[in-house]
Formats: sequence, C-alpha cells, structure tokens
Amino acid sequence: MTPLNTWHVSIIGRVQGVYYRAHTVSAAKRLGVTGWVQNERDGSVQAVIQHADAGVLSDLLTLLRDGPPASRVDEVNVTPLKANEQFMAFEIRHASPWRDRVPHK
Repeated sequence: MTPLNTWHVSIIGRVQGVYYRAHTVSAAKRLGVTGWVQNERDGSVQAVIQHADAGVLSDLLTLLRDGPPASRVDEVNVTPLKANEQFMAFEIRHASPWRDRVPHK
C-alpha cells in the first residue's frame, strides 16, 4: 500500500459564507484528494487533505489560496500529520455546536 500524505490546512480570511467549502470539495474531488473541510467559530476554514502524491496536495493548496470569486484568502497554514485515518471521500463536516461550550455544574 502506498503511504498517504495527510495535511491539516487552516485558511484565514473572508472564507465563510462565500461557498468556500463547496469550492474546496469540488477541487478536491477533481484532483482525487480525500479528507474533509469545515467552518470554525473563529471565522476560519479548517481542512484535512490526503493523497499519496504530495504534488497533488500542493495543487489543491494553490486552488485553496485562490478560493472562489467572493472569497478573500489572507493566509493558508499547512501542518503535515501522521495518517491515523484513511479517508475514502472528501466531505463537508459540520462542527458541533457544543464543542466550545463550558459544561454547567
């Protein structure tokens, strides 16, 4: 089995409410990249992208830096990850509304 490159990507700018996640899914599927993308509460978009060829992931990063027409990408941060999971498709994930809440005593 070919080892997979897995990268965490954080995209900062005007990237919510501008079809950024749909743009990411479309680009990832065209390139055969698997993983996920989701909006974060801080206004950023986070993604985990995975492919055997790091060059293909770099191609996707180029498309993410451009974004859809209504977006404005200020920063793209990439962190390589150890592949603990192999993704079978590329999907939009929805963050839990409870994730950042403090539990009541």
